[in-house]
Amino acid sequence: MKLPNRRRAYIPQGKLSGYLLSSTHAVGKAKSKFFQAIGFSVAREEDLKQQLLSLARTHEVTNISRSTHGIKYVIEGTLETKTKRKVRIRTIWIIEEHQHNPRFVTAYPL
Repeated sequence: MKLPNRRRAYIPQGKLSGYLLSSTHAVGKAKSKFFQAIGFSVAREEDLKQQLLSLARTHEVTNISRSTHGIKYVIEGTLETKTKRKVRIRTIWIIEEHQHNPRFVTAYPL
């Protein structure tokens, strides 16, 4: 199955620069090392954002789970680095209770 309302999937402003690409965020810094090692940085934030949204809109959901905040969807796919290297990642999206649009939660390497 595809992510419900996938055309309206979004990544909150600051989520990438303040978390996934942040070398100082308590949880995000480990992920930041990975993403920076493959060529993504705050300077390339828009490219990463577009690739993550593309995964959400085109790939199949591989797992669904319910949490106290809503329904989480796992989507796996490939990012292309600026050197054309392809890297597999897992992304997590959530549709919160009383909401309709999937929000990006996190991503990490497979």
